[in-house]
Amino acid sequence: MEELQNGAALPRRGRGRRRRQPQPRDGSVLALPSRPRRIRRHRKTAAARVAALRARALLRKASASKVEPAAGSLEAPAERREPSRSAERRPASVSVRRRVEGRPAVSRLLGTPAPVPGPRVDDAERPWDSPLQQVLAELNGIPSSRRRAARLFEWLLAPLPPDHFYRRLWEREAVLVRRQDPSYYGGLFSTADLDSMLRHEDVQFGQHLDAARYIDGRRETLNPPGRALPAAAWSLYQAGCSLRLLCPQAFSPTVWQFLAVLQEQFGSMAGSNVYLTPPNSQGFAPHYDDIEAFVLQLEGRKLWRVYRPRDPSEELALTSSPNFSQEDLGEPVLQTVLEPGDLLYFPRGFIHQAECQDGVHSLHLTLSTFQRNTWGDFLEAVLPLAVQAAIEENVEFRRGLPRDFMDYMGAQHSDSKDPRRTAFMEKVRVLVARLGHFAPVDAVADQRAKDFIHDSLPPVLTDRERALSVHGLPIRWEAGEPVNVGAQLSTETEVHMLQDGIARLVGEGGRLFLYYTVENSRVYHLEEPKCLEIYPQQADAMELLLRSYPEFVRVGDLPCDSVEGQLSLATMLYDKGLLLTKTPLV
Repeated sequence: MEELQNGAALPRRGRGRRRRQPQPRDGSVLALPSRPRRIRRHRKTAAARVAALRARALLRKASASKVEPAAGSLEAPAERREPSRSAERRPASVSVRRRVEGRPAVSRLLGTPAPVPGPRVDDAERPWDSPLQQVLAELNGIPSSRRRAARLFEWLLAPLPPDHFYRRLWEREAVLVRRQDPSYYGGLFSTADLDSMLRHEDVQFGQHLDAARYIDGRRETLNPPGRALPAAAWSLYQAGCSLRLLCPQAFSPTVWQFLAVLQEQFGSMAGSNVYLTPPNSQGFAPHYDDIEAFVLQLEGRKLWRVYRPRDPSEELALTSSPNFSQEDLGEPVLQTVLEPGDLLYFPRGFIHQAECQDGVHSLHLTLSTFQRNTWGDFLEAVLPLAVQAAIEENVEFRRGLPRDFMDYMGAQHSDSKDPRRTAFMEKVRVLVARLGHFAPVDAVADQRAKDFIHDSLPPVLTDRERALSVHGLPIRWEAGEPVNVGAQLSTETEVHMLQDGIARLVGEGGRLFLYYTVENSRVYHLEEPKCLEIYPQQADAMELLLRSYPEFVRVGDLPCDSVEGQLSLATMLYDKGLLLTKTPLV
């Protein structure tokens, strides 16, 4: 308890500046999952309680397995259903492009993985307009937010297996997935959606929409001041400007849901931009970004050229590049025309450019993540705090430097064979090695997790989550007064967190705070971080709730000092929309 309360009272980050809203040129933005600290006030640890809960759940599942599930149940294992028009499509293919001994890029075709167990749904009974709508409906029936995130990412990469992608391709290679299915992303975003936004939403040039073009090696941004009304936006488009919509999730519920689910898969903020490019034009100069980019081709066609980092310093870049000229580039590692339904992935530091040809426009969405989410960023925060703690706790770090060290150290002595120099360097290595014992790794992990909570989009609730949380209570205004008031939790009520990863328990200044996402804005950092104070006697119970998801916990089993403490904590979390119950409250 004392470690959790005091450990995070250290400075928040190595960097003092606030992270900006990431807006790379061809993608929008950007913690590492950390192991919760055990609180040992009670004899039975949170981990032991979670293990017991899961054992009981397995017993219940074993008993239930003797009963055949109802037809169409989203929990019943079956082959994954293909979209109703699957017979009309050719199999999807995945190409991984590499340079081979200086020759042009070659492609390696990866086979389609075996079907993954999932719900069996009769197409005749449940028609789908697109595979995207099918998978979103499937997610609505998956109870665990963690499993929903994994399923949506599997769908995004299909037919490429996610484990192969992370193990062999993530941060390493450009990847092209061809699907020959123009409807694959249907319903995510369209030019009709953009036109409707311009007419009905307060879209501002510069803040929400950029107009840019790239002509004769020169990039121009032509944003007029004020609101982006249809007349102004479409006139710029007709003049050859690409329109870049920043933060489409603020306007589109479907894009919001798409990103809110995937951010749990990445453990890092997921953002997006939408790009509409007129025929026979290019909107942006060649450049690289500081994010992992997934390009989803929604409409039309676009020619892409992707290049490897030019030297090791650009590999997995931490900042976006300036604009490059064509003379700065070598041979592309990948050159292809994306068509609707296709997916293109490339890592940070990969230079890219794209243009429309053949009299056809292009609309694509760039999903982006992992901005400033590296080991270096983590250590940048840890090491200054480790040095501070080492100086305070170990006298070796407070001993004076040799009086004559300037006689053999420094650049002018770098070639010296003086034995005193060798001893000095060895002393530095020993002290640096000892810093690991003083590194506040968990405290820094908590602060990064707190930042991720603030960066995150608010959760999108499934029908089940809405019905079993405070949002599903039947309280309403009727006949001049509120009715159905008074539903309360009891010690017999079974609860778990609304979703995984929506809250984080952090110690700051000797106090405990639960930071949460449910009141975040769909606009990046529009709101300040939201939190609840958790009192020391509630800490073990709060940790149990965070770690037991998705298993249910009886309110009466929460390790608090009293029944009043159990009910007080559970009611506070339920009223804030952070808990759901096993059955509806009445």
